[in-house]
Amino acid sequence: GITMISITDIAKKAGVSSSMVSRVLNGKRYVNPEKREQILKLIRQTGYVPNRSARSIAMERSFTIAIVIPDTFNMFQRQLFSIIERHLVSFGYHIIFFLVKWGVTSEKECLTRLMGEKLDGVIMLHEVKLPEFYKYLESIKLPVISTMCNYNKIPTIKVDDKQAAYEGMEHLIGLGHRGIAMICGNGFSFGAKRAEGYFKALSEHGIARDENRLVYVPQYTPEAGMYGMRELLLRSRDFSAVFACSDELALGAMRTLQDENYRIPQDISLIGFDDIDTSSYLFPRLTTIRQPIQEIGEQSALYLHRIINGQDSRDLEQIIPHRLIVRESTARLRSPS
Repeated sequence: GITMISITDIAKKAGVSSSMVSRVLNGKRYVNPEKREQILKLIRQTGYVPNRSARSIAMERSFTIAIVIPDTFNMFQRQLFSIIERHLVSFGYHIIFFLVKWGVTSEKECLTRLMGEKLDGVIMLHEVKLPEFYKYLESIKLPVISTMCNYNKIPTIKVDDKQAAYEGMEHLIGLGHRGIAMICGNGFSFGAKRAEGYFKALSEHGIARDENRLVYVPQYTPEAGMYGMRELLLRSRDFSAVFACSDELALGAMRTLQDENYRIPQDISLIGFDDIDTSSYLFPRLTTIRQPIQEIGEQSALYLHRIINGQDSRDLEQIIPHRLIVRESTARLRSPS
């Protein structure tokens, strides 16, 4: 049968006080790192499961965090999500997911489910459109953090999408490209911000905005990228570079270009955005704008934890630095031979 292990048993084995073990379980700081490691190791070995209900009655807290994610979550969100989850679990929280489809009905259902839970905090990895959603979160004064959009009082932890896209465009323009097409997803503010960066670079360099070179697709998926690229090739071929607003769109665009026998970057340069794991394995390897996923994930978990413990205010926007990663999919424009 299962032997019930208590905090006291772990404290005895580690040769520390019970209160130190509970400090580690509650994610409190001020524990010597080696001791913390030793205690966590014992907890793993003994299979000790902290009794959340006992703890939450004692502390009037639920130790439960809700993470709201889109049901079609992309590779970037998937990587981010696993980092956030790992950190929150190490702080002693229990995680509940709320998968949201795109649309009001699903958002309402999600809100109803959220309202039925006793939570310590919420992390939004998805941009919800429903105003009541945010009104509810504000009304219950629950610590909330978003990695997706800036909404009123909700602290965001993200890169500066507009500036990052602008720098990606500067890279292409610096290589001599002036006919630059864009494939962008519809409906989310981060996509809109990236598009703003694209337009800002065009206008600064006196390049006319050409609707033929713009394609908006319904999702940020490789399929949508393939479709967007096909659409661009059907309309006009007077571009020498493509800015895809996410790596997954770039992935699909690359597929279509190669199917149509365009060489990347000799015929057409291609740049993405995110730097998901896959990007450095493509052929050619993708030039992209890196969002430091690790850092965004760590900061989100830590910041939420600190707000819950009253160690931080929650009116903060943290801009995490992005980086242009130049690989093989972009090259200098060749003069027409």
